[in-house]
Amino acid sequence: MEYTVRKLGRLAGVSTRTLRYYDEIGLLEPARKNSSGYRIYGQAEVDKLQQILFYRELGVDLESIKNIVNDPSFDGPSALKRHRQQLLEKRRQLDVLITNVENTISAVERKSEMADTEKFKGFKQQLIEDNEKHYGEEIRAKYGDETVDQSNVKMLNMSEEKYAEFKRLEQEVLDTLASAIETGDPAGVLGQKTADLHKQWLSFTWPTYSKEAHAGLAQMYVDDERFAAYYDKARPGAAKFLRDAIFVYTGMTK
Repeated sequence: MEYTVRKLGRLAGVSTRTLRYYDEIGLLEPARKNSSGYRIYGQAEVDKLQQILFYRELGVDLESIKNIVNDPSFDGPSALKRHRQQLLEKRRQLDVLITNVENTISAVERKSEMADTEKFKGFKQQLIEDNEKHYGEEIRAKYGDETVDQSNVKMLNMSEEKYAEFKRLEQEVLDTLASAIETGDPAGVLGQKTADLHKQWLSFTWPTYSKEAHAGLAQMYVDDERFAAYYDKARPGAAKFLRDAIFVYTGMTK
């Protein structure tokens, strides 16, 4: 079956302006244009639009989606399976957050008591969602869905005390990193202390630790400007310094 831009927009629940924009940037081009110049979309374009909307729902930016769906090696069925897994995880996370909000409302209205540990689930859930939104695709591509899902579960199951220690250690990593940069020596005492603190911090959420994974993550900090920006707020060049310190710490090479 074929669709005009208006009919496809109505079918998919998107505006005609959006479809025209997708055409302009080369994200979703029509199968052809008829004699009157109208865009005509076929089944392949309908399927591609579905994939685009799945990725948009997961928070992936348009430029990344374009690179993914226009890749000659793009595997639609496999992508759908990944979408399903990610959406199930998102639903599970939302269910936890909704339950936490409902329990809080009930406690505020004095209908029930709410344990202190339950009060922190929402914060941990929000942290997970923020990480998924900003870094999820890259981390899942590098380490796999299973590892990331296990890490998220480990985060949610943290006790109040462990979560407080996790957040405290995160700040200690940044503070020590800032001091270490002043020495200019990633292999020095402060540089190696930073790397060790970073390992301890990761161990709160990582299912298992390996030197290779630690070094790989450190390289990602430098390669991805979003990760670099997080560490560079300590000092300019902090992400690269941390990467070099972790390479020394793990015995890995660049």
